[in-house]
Parts: sequence; structure tokens; C-alpha cells
Amino acid sequence: MPVVRFTQEHEWIRVEDGIGVVGITDYAQQQLGDVVFVELPAVGTKLSKGEQAAVVESVKAASEVYAPVSGEVVGVNDALADEPGQVNAGPMDDGWFLKIRLSSETELAELMDEAAYAELVRSLG
Repeated sequence: MPVVRFTQEHEWIRVEDGIGVVGITDYAQQQLGDVVFVELPAVGTKLSKGEQAAVVESVKAASEVYAPVSGEVVGVNDALADEPGQVNAGPMDDGWFLKIRLSSETELAELMDEAAYAELVRSLG
């Protein structure tokens, strides 16, 4: 069963068999508004936890997407080049950004579970 964790910066990661799928949360896409462009990293890029992994631009603003864990990019969602609105339509489904092979699964313990993330969002009112 996949493990899902969240960051303070509103990224999510769903990990199964050492590979994490990364995107932004529903809260983040709502704050951004209509997504018009997504810049993704190249496959093979090595990322450190907290490092900029992608950029998402909306009609309101541009925002960085940070790596929730360290590892190597092993896939990107090329469909977002033609259909960046998938980020709005399904941020945790078809709107994912990249896949990363985790350097260490211990970093997942530093991230929030769904209940803790929901509490964070509630606190933002």
C-alpha cells in the first residue's frame, strides 16, 4: 500500500517500492488558480530534499515546487506540457509532476501524514 506524506510547502508524495510520485496539494492549486504552465526537471536530475524541483505558473503567480525527499528523478508528467490544467483538475491524480527514486526512505518520517496536513490547512483558515 502506498505511503502518502505532505510538506509545509503544500507538496505531496506517494511512495511505493522506493519510488515517489510528487505533486502539489489541492489547497496549493486552489491558491494558485488556473495553472497555465509547468516546468519540470529532466529525468536523471538528482535532487536534495527542499531543493527546487519544478515551477508552476498560474494566471495569478509563479511558484516553485520543492522536492519533499532527496533522490533521482526517474520520470516526469509530460502531459502537463500540453494540459497544465490537469494540475487543477486532479492535483493528486493526473496532475502529478515527477517521479523520484528515494535516496533514503527515512526522510518520509519528517513529513506530515494526511491528518497533520489537514490540520495545517485548517490553521491557515
